[in-house]
Amino acid sequence: MRILFYCDTVFSFGGVQRVLAEIAKALSKEHEITILTTDSSENLSMYGYDKSSIGFEYISYKESPFMEQLVCKGYSFLYKYVFPHTNYTSKLYSKSFFLPVYKRKLARKINAGIYDVVIGVHAYFALHLASIKSRIHVKTIGWMHNSYQAFFEKENPYLPQLKDFFKYEMAKPDKIVVLSRTDKKKYEELLGLESEVIYNPLTIEVKGRADLKSKHFLSVGRFSKGHKGFDLLIKAFARFAKDDTDWVLDMVGEGPEEELYRSLIVANKMEKRINIYPFTKDIHRYYAQSSVYVLASRWEGMPLVLMEAMAYGLPIVASDIPITKELLEDKDMAVLFEKENVQKLADCLNYVAKDADLNMMSEKAVTYAECFKIDTIIRQWEKILN
Repeated sequence: MRILFYCDTVFSFGGVQRVLAEIAKALSKEHEITILTTDSSENLSMYGYDKSSIGFEYISYKESPFMEQLVCKGYSFLYKYVFPHTNYTSKLYSKSFFLPVYKRKLARKINAGIYDVVIGVHAYFALHLASIKSRIHVKTIGWMHNSYQAFFEKENPYLPQLKDFFKYEMAKPDKIVVLSRTDKKKYEELLGLESEVIYNPLTIEVKGRADLKSKHFLSVGRFSKGHKGFDLLIKAFARFAKDDTDWVLDMVGEGPEEELYRSLIVANKMEKRINIYPFTKDIHRYYAQSSVYVLASRWEGMPLVLMEAMAYGLPIVASDIPITKELLEDKDMAVLFEKENVQKLADCLNYVAKDADLNMMSEKAVTYAECFKIDTIIRQWEKILN
């Protein structure tokens, strides 16, 4: 089978990029895989592409007629903020969401490859495929990499004012893949769209085991606005540290909110108890030198760090967002706290530090992580592809 993944950047750090790489490499053992990306340069050594049979194609959307841009931007504004969202206005918006010149370019690129299946990676690229579905005559799959909440419900959603358009447009692909049963239910009940659930796989090779005696909390992720809840974690750890002198918090990541976090650390006088480290390819050592993993996110699609942490035997403290409740509720390796509740998070830190059976939680975590190995996830993809 000839399979094309259509996506944004491939050769950069990110959860979507890591998941795509692992899925594509695993599928390439039995299928002919090509990745169509908007990257302008390649780094095949990233994610091990240089050791695979995966091919790459490139597409650019930098040039477009000025009047076409102007008309499309004008209609986009009217659709989002003036017009009622009906099937008719959504159909018209479909013509302006992805510029006509870009539609023609993408359709020509896909048709030139003679593929059996084309997979749009993430919402925007799935919508691109939907907009040219009638032109490419190939099985299409929209692969969502974030939650329904992130797309439509959170403050500053990723698809603002576009829920009705998404509902109209995403009825066109042959399949939609989502990350959780919670999202599947919302897609069906709120959008009238059928979907399939495939969890993200474990994407790293485990090279050790958590150090349950180190008394280090660990949290890993991009320092993007509001998303991962590092601000909440710093405040909660400061409350926890008033009655504890031993535990340390390690935060690994980079991003626009780093200065905010550093200022919070100083304001709470936690300079000697909270460490910030940059992203690294050697994330293994942080998992192996930690005792508990903390996920304080306000929303998530399916955080890879959870599977990674569990694979290293790290007990989990996590906010009770839909995906963590689905994966971890009533599991003996995790403790959930009310999302955005700093005091509840501080209480959970205190519990795992002083009262929890970390050895038991660690064993349970390692066993549960087996469910997310790549072979298990690929079998689910094969069913959909076939």
